Amino acid sequence: MNIITIVGLDVHKETIVAAVLPAGAEAVTRRMTIENTPKALEKLVRQTTATGPVEFVYEAGPCGYDTHRRITELGHPCTVIAPALTPVRPGDRVKTDNRDAEKLARLHRAGELTAIRVPTCAEEAARDLVRIREDAVEDLQRARHRLAKFLLRQGRVYREAKAWTQKHELWLRGQKFQWPHLQQTFSGYMRARDEVQAQLKALNTQVEDLAQQAPYKDLVRALMCLKGIGTLSAVTLVVETQDFRRFRTARQFMSFIGAVSSEFSSGERRRRGSITRAGNAHIRRVLVEAAWSNRPVGTSAALIKRREGCPEEVVQIARRAQDRLHRKFWRMIGKGKHHGTTVVAVARELGAFAWSIGRTMQA
Repeated sequence: MNIITIVGLDVHKETIVAAVLPAGAEAVTRRMTIENTPKALEKLVRQTTATGPVEFVYEAGPCGYDTHRRITELGHPCTVIAPALTPVRPGDRVKTDNRDAEKLARLHRAGELTAIRVPTCAEEAARDLVRIREDAVEDLQRARHRLAKFLLRQGRVYREAKAWTQKHELWLRGQKFQWPHLQQTFSGYMRARDEVQAQLKALNTQVEDLAQQAPYKDLVRALMCLKGIGTLSAVTLVVETQDFRRFRTARQFMSFIGAVSSEFSSGERRRRGSITRAGNAHIRRVLVEAAWSNRPVGTSAALIKRREGCPEEVVQIARRAQDRLHRKFWRMIGKGKHHGTTVVAVARELGAFAWSIGRTMQA
């Protein structure tokens, strides 16, 4: 790394701060601030690469991967690193854009930064489709809560059966209020709920269509052999991971989703805490939801049907996962473990089985 020039970039919406660490040098020799536009970035690349090979580096953030794609299109290497894994000095209390760009250049040359896999445009588009569906699920939950709390304030409580069923919907449609302003408020909450519900229905259809397209179809079908993993969950696993082969071990995949235990040990004292949560929250949520399905014993007719026609090796992995996770759940409950702790532990191992199936299908 010392034989090429490293350019650290601190990328923002309006500007990019660059710090140039020349080959063989021990300190940054140039710092410059440019507009975050294609023309200005191209000019920066031409200037810094005029005297020799250059590698660019910047942190992943809200500006996405546009900078990486523009630099690589110009024929130069660019590394995007994980900001959560950037080393931080405890005594360093000064943070500026120039210092951030310089730190990236120095740490990248020292090999102290962790690079991430930059998705292709097609992969990012599929991932964004799944994520907007998750946003719609959250929006629907908020809309339902607002509607229910409004009715509760007016003394309207549905007690006949579970909420948000067909009977509950008929009850909602029959609500009338004496005061016009209350009726207008109720109609507004209902309209907001209906709009989000319709949007979610359309997004569900689009995600299910995505599951039937290459290159996701076979892998999604294989992951659905796992108990608790349906179409939407399998698509989430696939588009968020993309390539399971980049994780050499199951523990690396568990770390990627933030499901490994935190640890604070010193000397002979060993102390483990909760999971780190420093990873992909979308996959972690899907696995935790699926882990609850491993409480009951047995295989449903729907699961048997999903496994039909899948490779025998994949089905065997799914069966081992089903037996092991069911036993693990009730063994931990029998030891007095909290249900939340138990489900997270089961979800972590479920992730390992999903990784195993992914590696098998992508071998």
